[in-house]
Amino acid sequence: MITLEKVLYTAKAHTTGRLRVELSEPGTSGTGTNPEQLFAVGWSACFLSAVKLIAGKKRVALPNEVAVDAEVDLGLAHGGHHLAACMSVRLSGIDQQTDESLVEAASQICPYSLATKGNSDVKYNVIMSDVLPYSGETQPATENMTPTVAG
Repeated sequence: MITLEKVLYTAKAHTTGRLRVELSEPGTSGTGTNPEQLFAVGWSACFLSAVKLIAGKKRVALPNEVAVDAEVDLGLAHGGHHLAACMSVRLSGIDQQTDESLVEAASQICPYSLATKGNSDVKYNVIMSDVLPYSGETQPATENMTPTVAG
């Protein structure tokens, strides 16, 4: 696994089931997105689907407002550009052990998680609180954040 020596940029994505993307050409001004943001959106959407799939198989009723916050870092390591990531799953109304079990199992079936396993430094967190409205930044909830899996 490669650990970033220096973070150059962090892309953030929040997924609740809807996707809105505005693209800009590279090198132009605007509110468009970049490859790291697209990767974060794809991964968070895939991971959200994996959590829902696992919950269905385990017959766990998920709250209506489940969300995944993805942070994808672009950085330098070993003389090249590499990625690192943190996936934070927001659940409420479920016990911590069940939440952690769902996230652990989802990390074992999500294709993005499997593709990065052993290649990138990936952290998975469970945030046990009500889902807050997304403001464009990952919501701080460190007192309720439980690291579950390092991939």
